[in-house]
Amino acid sequence: MLHKIPDTALAPEYAGMIKPIEACVHCGFCLPTCPTYSTMGDEMNSPRGRIFLIKETLEGRINSSDIEPFIDNCLGCLACVTSCPSGVEYGELITPYRDWAESKRKRSTTEKLQRFALLKTIPYPARFRAASRIARIFKPIARYLPKEFGAMMELAPTELPPKIDFKGHYPALGQQRGRVALLIGCAQQTLAPRINAAAIRVLTRNGIEVVVPKSQGCCGSLAMHIGESQEARQAARKNFDAFPTDIDAVITTAAGCGSGMKEYTHLFSGQDEDQRTQANAFSSKVMDICEYLDNVGFIPPKKNESTAIKVAYHDACHLAHAQKIRSAPRKLLTSIPGIEVLEPDEWEICCGSAGSYNIEHPDTAKILGQRKVSNLYATGADLIATGNIGCLAQIEFHSKDKKAPIPLVHTIELLDGEI
Repeated sequence: MLHKIPDTALAPEYAGMIKPIEACVHCGFCLPTCPTYSTMGDEMNSPRGRIFLIKETLEGRINSSDIEPFIDNCLGCLACVTSCPSGVEYGELITPYRDWAESKRKRSTTEKLQRFALLKTIPYPARFRAASRIARIFKPIARYLPKEFGAMMELAPTELPPKIDFKGHYPALGQQRGRVALLIGCAQQTLAPRINAAAIRVLTRNGIEVVVPKSQGCCGSLAMHIGESQEARQAARKNFDAFPTDIDAVITTAAGCGSGMKEYTHLFSGQDEDQRTQANAFSSKVMDICEYLDNVGFIPPKKNESTAIKVAYHDACHLAHAQKIRSAPRKLLTSIPGIEVLEPDEWEICCGSAGSYNIEHPDTAKILGQRKVSNLYATGADLIATGNIGCLAQIEFHSKDKKAPIPLVHTIELLDGEI
């Protein structure tokens, strides 16, 4: 139990940190599934180690600056939540703590510039597209740049797909069974707009009317998970106004976005009652595309059963661990004739993408990315499928040196039946 917390230490929006701290019994079940503990091997880079350090900080025994490296190393993948027998909601601790500690932090000029670049480019598709083109110019010299910017240039895509301008409304085909609004995301619009195009085709073919709000913006997950909660709330409020309320669900095709929007309840916990009500109402309607299709009853595309495809399914952390969605994608995929789903080893270990983690911590992200690719390729699959754009980009990047690269697709692209 926490003791000696200064009166000003915990504002209402941070009070939720106490519950996960008190729930942790330090049993160690989280250690084997934690990507940083498995790569770094020390207790302070484990979930229970970080919980102890945060507890000591909130009690005033140590300064927040003393534990910055260990908190920064955390990917926020929440594999520890899946493995925890005590039900510790680690995400309800690490996210608000990062926000709490950020105001006390003294960052270097290059760190500030990096965070500014991340927050002012990735959430804005037009800016991100322009920045990606500029980054390509610097790729050959990425290793010579300051580490805060070298990874940005190295990870930049060599080419971008054509932009897709989505209409505001797509009617259901055949008998209408539902009405949803689609979050088209920010980075995904630039890197792989085909994913949302496939989602719209699948939904409408399944009798679902799709609304694509024109004034929608970034979900705020990137800002939220790096300790910029005020900016995250600003992004969320924009979507509260943009999305209609007369819908069955807010659909997302990116695990990170879906997880972030389902966390709005915690993000707005310290705000006024009207904002909390809006956040709760919005979050309650957020569903991953596979979650929604499984609920309404997916109608598989007609496909030649003789065409057998072995698919290695990669569990995106913010789908499997944060949203606890594992069975729905597998159930949907195996409903399509000819598809066999293969399970890679260490499914619970993060691929190293984790929002902006592979930019901020490229060395650790590289180890995890190569480890993930090795496990996926070891399945002998014809295709690799996953439900998150960050994972797709990370796995593709670390597959580039393979002699026979395995094609990567989003789960919804297979459900579309075009592959």
